[in-house]
Amino acid sequence: MARTKEFDPDVVLERALDLFWRRGYEATSMADLVEHLGIGRASLYATFGGKHDLYVKALERYAQMCDPNPVELLSQPGPALPAVRTLVERYTEDSIRDRDRRGCMIVNAATELLPDDEPVARVVETSWTGLETALTSALIRARAQGEISAESDPRALARFVLVFLQGLRVMGKGHCDPARLRDAAAQALAVLR
Repeated sequence: MARTKEFDPDVVLERALDLFWRRGYEATSMADLVEHLGIGRASLYATFGGKHDLYVKALERYAQMCDPNPVELLSQPGPALPAVRTLVERYTEDSIRDRDRRGCMIVNAATELLPDDEPVARVVETSWTGLETALTSALIRARAQGEISAESDPRALARFVLVFLQGLRVMGKGHCDPARLRDAAAQALAVLR
């Protein structure tokens, strides 16, 4: 007869996400996971696979839990440019307010494990492609509604904003002067006029 699990895998995954997000992949050992998660090594392997499998599952969970979801924000009906501006402002303020300097787990994974880790690369690329697609769609609507110049290239602008937002996340991990991030955001927003 199979033994029933004495833990909730979703709770364990959330706790693993928290630990990986704070410490990173390399700095988190299996012993750290066993201690932090409060489950035995055998149970951890049986439920999630190895450390890398657990990390990828935690990263996927992080990618799904964006709050507020940028895709939802950018696909709201009505004027599109205010939603793009709101997204830039939120990323800026989130980066400034991140007192623990955890940053974005997607960006952290990209800087720590890419380009050699294919499963992580797929999660990162899916996240970035989804955001780029949502930005492109919003900027196409903005151009059609006369919010940006008819000569604007929505895809190129979306890529610019995507790269800018990821750079904000990197800068936010340091003890960056908030004025530096706000000034950069103002310049990025000026490009969208």
